[in-house]
Amino acid sequence: MKSLHDLLDESSASHNHLCPRQILGVRLGLVGIHELGFCEPPANKRLLVITETDGCFADGLAAATGCSVGHRTLRVEDYGKTAAVFVDTVTGQMLRVAPMLDIRQKAYTYAPGEPRHYFAQMQAYQTMPDQEMFTLTAVVLNVPIAQIVSRPGVRVTCDACHEEIINEREIKVNGLTLCQACSRGGYYREYASRSHTVFSRETLALPLLTGKD
Repeated sequence: MKSLHDLLDESSASHNHLCPRQILGVRLGLVGIHELGFCEPPANKRLLVITETDGCFADGLAAATGCSVGHRTLRVEDYGKTAAVFVDTVTGQMLRVAPMLDIRQKAYTYAPGEPRHYFAQMQAYQTMPDQEMFTLTAVVLNVPIAQIVSRPGVRVTCDACHEEIINEREIKVNGLTLCQACSRGGYYREYASRSHTVFSRETLALPLLTGKD
C-alpha cells in the first residue's frame, strides 16, 4: 500500500496544490478499503466507490482506491456531501463513510497554534485518528449492483430520439424503449427546435475566447 504522503502527491498532481478536501478524500478512501477487509485496492474491478460529490474530494478518493470514472469503478451521485459508499462487488458488503459532524472543530485540537481554519484542517486531517474523523454505516443500495455495473457490449436505440443507449440505462414505457432524457426529462433542454442544426458561435452570440480573457 502506498504511503499517505505518496497518495497525497498523486491526488494533488493534477491540481498543482493540496487542499483539505483532497486529504479528506484520501483518508476516507483508505478507511473504506480497510473496513471492507482489503490491505490495498483490489484488482479486477472488485471495488465500486460511489462518491457523493465531485471535485478535489473525488480526486482524493480516486488516488486512495484506484477507482476511476473511466473504469466504471467510481460513480458520482452529486449530493454535495464529502462522503462515499464502498461496495465489494463479490461479497455484496457495503458501507458508507462520512466525516464526523464536528470534524472541523476537532481539527484545531490536532493543529495547536494554528488559528486559521483552512491550515488547521490541512495539518489535522493528515494526523487525526480515523475514529476521530469518520462515521461508518452499513448500507444497502436501492439499485442492485448488477444493474449499476451492467454488461459490456449491450446497446439499444431510443425509440424517440434514436440515439444509442449503453450500459442498460434505457427505460421501458408503454412498450417503447426510451432514454432517460426522453422518458422523464434530462438535465438540459434544447436551445431551439428539435433538429440537428449545428450552431456557430456567431449564431449563439457567444463571446470569442482569446488568450487575454
